[in-house]
Amino acid sequence: MIRLGSCLFFKSRVNNARKGIESATCRVVWRNTKRCVTTQSSKADNLFPGRVDFPSRHIGPRDQDIVTMLDSLGYKSLDQLTNDAVPKKIQFNGLMDITEPMSEYDLIKRVHKIAEQNQIWRSYIGMGYHNCCVPHTIMRNMFENPGWTTQYTPYQPEVAQGRLEGLLNYQTMVSDLTGLDVANASLLDEGTAAAEALSLCHRHNKRTKFVVSERLHPQTLAVVQTRLDALGLEVKVVPDVRQADFAQRDISAVLLQCPDTRGLVYDYSALAAAAQEHGTLVVVATDLLALALLRPPAECGAALAVGTSQRFGVPLGYGGPHAGFFAAEHALVRLMPGRMVGVTRDAAGRDAYRLALQTREQHIRRDKATSNICTAQALLANMSAMYAVYHGPQGLRDIATRIHNATLVLDYGIRQRGHKQTNDVYFDTLYIEPVAEHDASAIKARAHEKKINLRYFDDGAVGVALDETTTMQDVDDLLWIFDCKKVDEVAQSGDVRSCSIHKGPFRRTSPYLTHPVFNMHHSETRIVRYMKRLENKDISLVHSMIPLGSCTMKLNSTTEMMPCSLKHFTDIHPFAPLDQCQGYHTLFEELARDLCAVTGYDRVSFQPNSGAQGEYAGLRTIKRYHEFRGDSARSICLIPVSAHGTNPASAHMAGMRVRAVRVTPNGDIDMEHLKDLVEEHSANISCLMLTYPSTFGVFEERAADVCALVHAHGGQVYLDGANMNAQVGLCRPGDYGSDVSHLNLHKTFCIPHGGGGPGMGPIGVKAHLAPFLPSHPVIDPLADLGDAAHSFGSVSAAPFGSSAILPISWAYIKMMGPKGLKRATQVAILNANYMSRRLEGHYKTLYKGERGLVAHEFIIDVRDLKKTANIEPGDIAKRLMDFGFHAPTISWPVAGTLMIEPTESEDLQEMDRFCEALITIRKEIKDIEDGLIDKRLNPLKMAPHTQEEVITEDWNRPYTREQAAFPAPFVKGETKIWPTVSRIDDMYGDKHLVCTCPPVLDDF
Repeated sequence: MIRLGSCLFFKSRVNNARKGIESATCRVVWRNTKRCVTTQSSKADNLFPGRVDFPSRHIGPRDQDIVTMLDSLGYKSLDQLTNDAVPKKIQFNGLMDITEPMSEYDLIKRVHKIAEQNQIWRSYIGMGYHNCCVPHTIMRNMFENPGWTTQYTPYQPEVAQGRLEGLLNYQTMVSDLTGLDVANASLLDEGTAAAEALSLCHRHNKRTKFVVSERLHPQTLAVVQTRLDALGLEVKVVPDVRQADFAQRDISAVLLQCPDTRGLVYDYSALAAAAQEHGTLVVVATDLLALALLRPPAECGAALAVGTSQRFGVPLGYGGPHAGFFAAEHALVRLMPGRMVGVTRDAAGRDAYRLALQTREQHIRRDKATSNICTAQALLANMSAMYAVYHGPQGLRDIATRIHNATLVLDYGIRQRGHKQTNDVYFDTLYIEPVAEHDASAIKARAHEKKINLRYFDDGAVGVALDETTTMQDVDDLLWIFDCKKVDEVAQSGDVRSCSIHKGPFRRTSPYLTHPVFNMHHSETRIVRYMKRLENKDISLVHSMIPLGSCTMKLNSTTEMMPCSLKHFTDIHPFAPLDQCQGYHTLFEELARDLCAVTGYDRVSFQPNSGAQGEYAGLRTIKRYHEFRGDSARSICLIPVSAHGTNPASAHMAGMRVRAVRVTPNGDIDMEHLKDLVEEHSANISCLMLTYPSTFGVFEERAADVCALVHAHGGQVYLDGANMNAQVGLCRPGDYGSDVSHLNLHKTFCIPHGGGGPGMGPIGVKAHLAPFLPSHPVIDPLADLGDAAHSFGSVSAAPFGSSAILPISWAYIKMMGPKGLKRATQVAILNANYMSRRLEGHYKTLYKGERGLVAHEFIIDVRDLKKTANIEPGDIAKRLMDFGFHAPTISWPVAGTLMIEPTESEDLQEMDRFCEALITIRKEIKDIEDGLIDKRLNPLKMAPHTQEEVITEDWNRPYTREQAAFPAPFVKGETKIWPTVSRIDDMYGDKHLVCTCPPVLDDF
């Protein structure tokens, strides 16, 4: 086994397996490379019964419920069911090479020991990552609260008004601080935000040349170069962008950082004016907290601003998850990537919130999409927004001033000692050229004595970036490291504030965060009530099942989530020396090993921080593999028309040409058409992207044949890992022909969706692709490969992606064990088939496999209802809210349908309630068809029903209040969930685009 930092490479599964961790109750005996068996517990173990196993907590149906559901399907066992569902040719018949399950309490003990391998030093490295004081009330009531973490993306806004309001606050915060007109609801990180900004500029003016400052943070520069290179765009990196010549009118955009990576604040307004005159856009990567004191980018002429909001109340977490911000001029709003929250109105004319413009845009436009983004960092954006709400404008100004003043003291003391500090104007970061007798090596030695991390440049300079947590004692320690006087002596020796930005032309004079929401929640009482009020407006998994097909909304257990709050995971800088991060790397190694055992791959990269990022990274890995072999002409990506919408968008971003593969009427890949395509493009095929089980919710019988056919023509197979919840323990992509997959850890492996993010999309690859995985300019996860590494570049700002949420998936696998993971998959398939059968006679399941079974999800066809009753999928979705349920996935992947995925975590009673709701709705539709209810004024078209509507004296609808609000017996009582707005007018919101907090008089 070779150590790879972010991943493992398995030279021998046997050798690796023998290093497995023994559980407390049994040991693992490795028989061969495919299978492991376990010894029986000793007789002594039987003296201590009663410890509940975690799989029984995670899996919803009880044993007797499973028997009942199997009986309804005509099966005697789960094995019999899944043997029929999964094609024999691809079945994995062994046990995965994963250690036996740990109890929840043993796991917490173990994860504490792993976490404590990380050493918490004071880090003043900066580079876009800063320690901060996370308000405990936000940590407890939002970050650790399943009412906030288990919501889904707000595609059904009537039951998502709380998180939408929070995200609108985020957009307003970013817009106010940058001075720009509009911001989106967050991107993945600063690096990808910068890359998206330059892509937008290219779409805007169609130019192909870019000028980029070498003073960007190195990780941002790497991501930008990687992204633009794939699109064939030219990037010129220059020492000083202010010297750029725009006269040829061929430069699309200039990207600069201010304050730059060394901490320098400088005037770029003349550059912006010259660029604007020649049609070039200026993009500024900046620091939101610095903008509490500095002139905002818009006032300096910038058209776009990007960065990270991490230091607004989100822990370092070894690199993520954090929310990247993106703001632009209003003229560019319709080109902006990602999600934006907009203000619209509901059926009653009241203000309401919804996702505006780009909602699921990549699913609609496919390879013509502006981006492949299908997630945001909603939970982290909401945390940052709540941080601004809690502190308010004056609180942020005070925090920024305190940091700046501490930096002024440090600078003054360092200059007194004779060191050279080259930043004339700065906010929180100094670039220090030490005197000869105290060079960087001596300073580093003294810093180590104090357990302090600084930034060390190749030219011998030292960087120091202060933050919100910096105290007077910290400044004293930093002065000691540079052999300077103490703070008190420095403060009394002269005018420390002479270089303050408060006294110069860079100071901010314009107001920000003037909306009342940022000026009325500064006591803990008020902020707690505000967070709870927003939480109560939303449906999450704490209320009821969320049966979204392709999204896998399963249990995110408390035990899995607990490690994310441990300080030894939260307080680690992503560029801290590796010897301080051994706990993280122990966890990475174990999780990589387990994911390889699950998938049949040989190596895992954790850098991609979303599923779409994983798709992109996997495709770039394949492309680099072909280029290294001299097959640069291999640029065609074959994608079935049934694929996830991000697939063609990712292929386009990777510089590939998309060719669509037809599907048969039963939803399978059209093998004859595929054969024709591979014959026609044999010399140019790069890969095929395969979703398995198919997007239509069935196991295609010929998956292995598809992979073999593509391989025969020199292509690679990319398997979309979104549907791994139907495969774990039953079949492995790496065994039946796939070369690379992304793994949605926020789906199959239990990381919560957080209202639309965080996500995590690591990729697994077969051995031949391992040298071509993502690298990183600061900490290279391929460093162990030496000259054998041939990476395509970087996809995320942090070398190991959103590291702080990886303990969730690690814990899930450790507590489930190989048998528990397999059983979870089998129950997920059982639940889907049970619900499909339960709904027979009321709704038609559109696609089934050869034996009449579905996989872990299924599609019901409601297209005929438009003709018979004027009812569309959206009407059913809204009516389900009156029953207390979030809708399934609507009109995707087939227009006019609903795709349902129950997951293994939902119990029989909950599934029966959901089925009863759908059956009741079908009866209401039958009444419309029979003319008993009006086609326009009926419970479906008028849904959802708010409490205000139901209690009004002016009830004039042709159905009763009880039918409106309590349509089934189980809805009555304490469990009733009331939507806070009635049906939302989408068209009004797009025609009257407002993406910041509305005036207080219009606020609802």
